[in-house]
Order: sequence, then C-alpha cells, then structure tokens
Amino acid sequence: MSIRSIIFFLFLTLLSGSAYSQTVYQDISKTSIYEFLDEMANLQLIELNSFSKPYSRAVIAQKLNSLDRSELNNRQINELDFYLKEYNKELLSNKDFDKRLDLLYYKDSIFSFTLNPIVGAEYSTNRNGDYLRRTIGGEMLGYLGKNVGFYASLRDNVVDEILQNEQYINPNSGANYKSNGDYSDMRGGVTYSWNWGSVGLIKDNFTWGNNNFGANILSDKAPSYARMQLKVQPVKWLDFEYFHGSLSSEVRDSSRSYTAGVKQRNVDVRKFMAANIFTIRPIKNLNVSIGNSIVYSDNLQAVFFIPFMFFKSIDHGVYNGSGNFGGGNSQIFFDVSSRNLKGYHFYTSFFIDEISFSRMWDKDQHSNFVSMKFGAQRSNLFNKNISIAIEYTRTNPITFRHFVNTTTYESNNYNMGHYLRDNAQELAFRVNVRPIARLNLIANISFAHKGEEYFYAGTTDPGSSVWGLTFLENERWSNNSILFSSSYELFNDVFISLDYQYQKVEGVDAIIYTSPFYQGSTNTFSAKINIGF
Repeated sequence: MSIRSIIFFLFLTLLSGSAYSQTVYQDISKTSIYEFLDEMANLQLIELNSFSKPYSRAVIAQKLNSLDRSELNNRQINELDFYLKEYNKELLSNKDFDKRLDLLYYKDSIFSFTLNPIVGAEYSTNRNGDYLRRTIGGEMLGYLGKNVGFYASLRDNVVDEILQNEQYINPNSGANYKSNGDYSDMRGGVTYSWNWGSVGLIKDNFTWGNNNFGANILSDKAPSYARMQLKVQPVKWLDFEYFHGSLSSEVRDSSRSYTAGVKQRNVDVRKFMAANIFTIRPIKNLNVSIGNSIVYSDNLQAVFFIPFMFFKSIDHGVYNGSGNFGGGNSQIFFDVSSRNLKGYHFYTSFFIDEISFSRMWDKDQHSNFVSMKFGAQRSNLFNKNISIAIEYTRTNPITFRHFVNTTTYESNNYNMGHYLRDNAQELAFRVNVRPIARLNLIANISFAHKGEEYFYAGTTDPGSSVWGLTFLENERWSNNSILFSSSYELFNDVFISLDYQYQKVEGVDAIIYTSPFYQGSTNTFSAKINIGF
C-alpha cells in the first residue's frame, strides 16, 4: 500500500463524520502568545495540554475567549485585547471588530484568506566579530468552508556567519544551506477538521514535551519535515496524536543514484518516522502523556500507519523476525504536567531510547539510554507580573543515537531530541518581568556541560563497553551563559528587541561544537527587528 493510498483512505473515512471546526497551526516561533497561554493555565484560568506544540489558531482563540476579565490584572487585560485583534478572525463570522493590520485580509461565508509579509534583521557584535542576519518572505493562511484549513510561510535568509549546523550545540533550529550563509525555510500544511479531531499533511516545526529551555522528546532543532498528522479528542479527558513523517537521511543510496548528462544525480536512502502519544487527564489540570516512536528506513511499511500501535513490538516482526540486521530504531517516552497548585507548573519528561531493568542495579552495567527533564515555573509572582522558571535536563551516553546510520534519531543530520545530544546536562534559570503589556524583560542563567561521545557499534552483550558508561566522566565542552533580553511587540507580529549575553565556552571540543563567533569568553550585544516571526 502506498502512502498516497493510505492518506486518501484516511481522508475519505473522516469526510463521513460531522464537522464544524477548522485547523491552522500557529507558528511556535511567535512565542508571546504561547507564553501568555502558559501564564493563564498556570493561574488555573484555562486548562491547557502543553505537551504538544504548535496549537491551532482555533484552540488559541477558544482559550482567549474563555478568559474571565474580572480575574485578570490590567496588563493581562491589555494583552488579551491585543491578541484578540488577531484571533477574533477565528471567533467572529464577520470583519466588524477591532482587527490587526494585515497586508491582505478577506472573509466571506465560505472562504477566508490572510496574507502578510515576513521581514527581519538582526545585528550582533562581540570581540570575535560582527554578525548580520537578513530575512524576507511572506506567510498566508485561510479556511475553506467549515472543515478545511491551509497555511504556508516562506523565509529566505542570508547570514554573514553560520551559527548553527549539524554539530554546533545551541537551541536554535537547524537550516539547510544552499550556499555559504544562504538558506530558505518553507513551511505549511493543509488540514481537514471535525468536531473532535483533525488530520493533515504538514511541514512545520513542532515540539513534544513540556519545557522552558528545549524539549527532550521531540525538539525543533532539526529542520521541518513533512508528516501526515492525526489529532483526536474523543472525550474530554483524553487526547491522542499520531504522525508519520518523511525524514532526510543524508545517506547516499548508490543503487538509486545515477548519471544525468555529465553530472551525478545522488539519491539518499529513504527514512521515515512514526510516533504516537496518549494524554490522559485523571483530574483537572493534571496531564499524563505516554507514547512511542520508531525511525525506520529503506521501504515504506504500511503497518506503521496504524496510529495506536506499540512500534517496538512491530519492529521485531518486520525486521528482526526476518533475520535482518539492525531493524528500526524505537523509543518510548512519557511526560507529566501538573498545574494543580495555582500559579505553579511542575513537569517532568522521560525519553527512553533503551532500558534494561536487570542492569539498572548493577554498578558496572547501570547506564541506560535515557534522557530526563525536571522543571517548575511560577507565574505572576506576588501578583506583580513576574514569573520564574527552573529546569534540569540530563541525557545519558548513547541516548538519541543508533548504530545504523539510516535509522538515527535525526533528520538532515540534526538531532531531533534535546539540543545538547547525549552525555550532557543543563541547569537553567529564568526570570520574566512584564511591567506593561507586550513588553517582556528576561534574565536567563544556564550551565550546560557535555562529555565524550562514545563509539557505538551496536552490540549489547554483557561486558560490552557500551554498558556502564560513566556520565560526564570526561567533560569535553561547557557553556556558562547569562542573558538579558528586552523585547516589545509594537503591533501584532512586529517585534523589536535588544539583548546582551555573556558566554564562557570551554573544552577541547569547543571548536567542534561552537561557532567561531561564540568561542571563548564573549560579551555579545544584539539588536533585532522582526515582522511576522
């Protein structure tokens, strides 16, 4: 069965159900609206499942519309009114409201369409030199009838110096460079929605796992990739999400490569990923999520299109049962998020690449391939528009890695888990102050450390050096950082910001993991203006 046949079947099945909602996803790089919703959820003014982002614009609009103004302070009321200038498009059937300025906005009883520019510039300077990023592009979104949503954005970027690639350690999203410092980023999707779910074909950045300093289950470190996505909420206490994505292996398939004229046409090995997550709310404001995923290659497997399966078991039958070496690369993960104490958000997430309970208590064999995160956030501290957050992330050796180069937990050679990758830890603190609406003052302190990346040949025999590896025994890279940031949203999607960051990057692998612009001890001053992102 081909991927086209499966998708066509799913769409025909869903078209038979009643529908009234529409789905267009809000870019996660527009962090201001996400931070506002987190604050409202922490204060128990809305319920929010923050495990999976982005949210749809319809969900954001519904959450904003449900807020009781009598429970908000002046700053929060002003921000609510500001955001409704954007998201009343999803709430109101006409255009008669205080609407934001758009390049083009059209709406009638059947069709709506919004078009806006994307323009940005960033200048940074420190003792290592100067950095300039220029961005130009555009974005559009719209709805057709009561069920179909569509959106797309294009950003063409030019940078003076490459600050993120497959090896550099930083939380910034990766890029596919066309030439030195030149890359474009195309995202978008088309969705079909009904009253308790949606399905879509999407190419966009997304994250799985509650976090304030980078997800460790699925992060947005890798460039966006296309996926078929299913989201349902059949009952109030259960959310389910599934996707099947097409990854980029960056591994040459010599049997499919060929000569075209005088040039060689290189074709990569096909690489795919399937994942699902169940989120249960046993009580109000408590979300417990558990799911699994598999990365596989070569041939598309129809069995991985069954959304609710345990993929590791299927992997044994598809690959190992037929005597193939390696098979797929499967993972299990879970996440717990509690907002049961008003004003607070406590969360933890675990990514399990491989685990053995029999080895767990053996002092020589105890190292399991896991990544764990613990975090807490306090919103509106002293009722003074102040929030604080603390988060610790630890990732054991070999986690996120695989001995088969076509089934690694990567796309375009960028790790899809935590940005520090394996054998690493980070402790981070943040203070946010919002003295007036749309003005955000941030102070961040983080301590990040990374050890040796051990050789992994794939053997799991007792006594093999892959088990019992010591965590951070040989530290190879560290980054102690202090960031002060101020940003203001002048109009909807028009941001200006001024930043100062001190970084002290050390270690024998600093030259590998850090761009020359940030190597050593640096005091970096930055100014940015962004329209549309």
